[in-house]
Amino acid sequence: MPELLIRVQDVSKIYNAGRPDEVRALHGVSMQVTRGEALALVGPSGSGKSTLLSLIACMSRPTSGVVRLGDREVSRLPEHFAARVRRESFGFMFQQSHLIPDLSVLDNVLVPLFPSNMPFDQMRERATATLDRLGMKSKIARKARSLSGGEQQRTAIARAIVHDPRIVIADEPTAHLDHALAEDLLNILADLKSDGRTLLIATHDALVFQHPLVTRILRLRDGMIEGEDAS
Repeated sequence: MPELLIRVQDVSKIYNAGRPDEVRALHGVSMQVTRGEALALVGPSGSGKSTLLSLIACMSRPTSGVVRLGDREVSRLPEHFAARVRRESFGFMFQQSHLIPDLSVLDNVLVPLFPSNMPFDQMRERATATLDRLGMKSKIARKARSLSGGEQQRTAIARAIVHDPRIVIADEPTAHLDHALAEDLLNILADLKSDGRTLLIATHDALVFQHPLVTRILRLRDGMIEGEDAS
C-alpha cells in the first residue's frame, strides 16, 4: 500500500479578507499525495496552483482547513517550526533561479546546508557531489552571474536537492526555458523521482504535464479542483 505523504483537507485561502481587494485563492480544496508520486497541478494563471503549493510547503497558512505532512498537521505551526519543516522536508525550484549573482556556484549550493549542524567539510563534499551529478562540477568556482541559462537551472536544482529533501516543489519550472532546456530539466526531475523523491509541479505547460515522469494530473480553476487524470 503506497504511503500517504500529504493530505490537504477542505482548505481555503483568502488574501486581504474583509477588504475591497479581497482575493479568494482557494475554495475547499481536498487532495492527497503518496510517497514517490510526481503530481502536476495544472491550470491557468490565477487558478490557485502556487497558493496550494505554498500551503503544502508551510510557506503560508490556510484561512481554513488542514494540511498534514505524514501524520503531522503543519497548517498551524508557529513560524520557527514551519521553517524547520520547510528546511528539512522540501526542496524548491521556481520560475527564476534566484541564485546569488556574486557568489560562486559552490557557495550558492551550500546555502541551504548552513542552518544544519553538519561539519563544513561534509557540507562541501555533499554540495560538490550534487553538482557533479548534475554535470556542474567543473563550474563550481564560477560566479553565478557568469553562467548560461541552462547552467543556472542546474545550479538551482543542485541547491534544491543538496539537503536530500523528500519532497521537491517546482513552481512553473519551465516558464522561462526554451524547449531543449525544458526537456533537460524534465529528465533531471525524472531522475529525482527514480531516487524515490515526491514531486509537486505547478504548470500550465503541456510539455511538463504530458511528460512520462508525471504520474497524476490535478486540474485547478478559480481556486477549485475541477478534475483529476492519471497520466
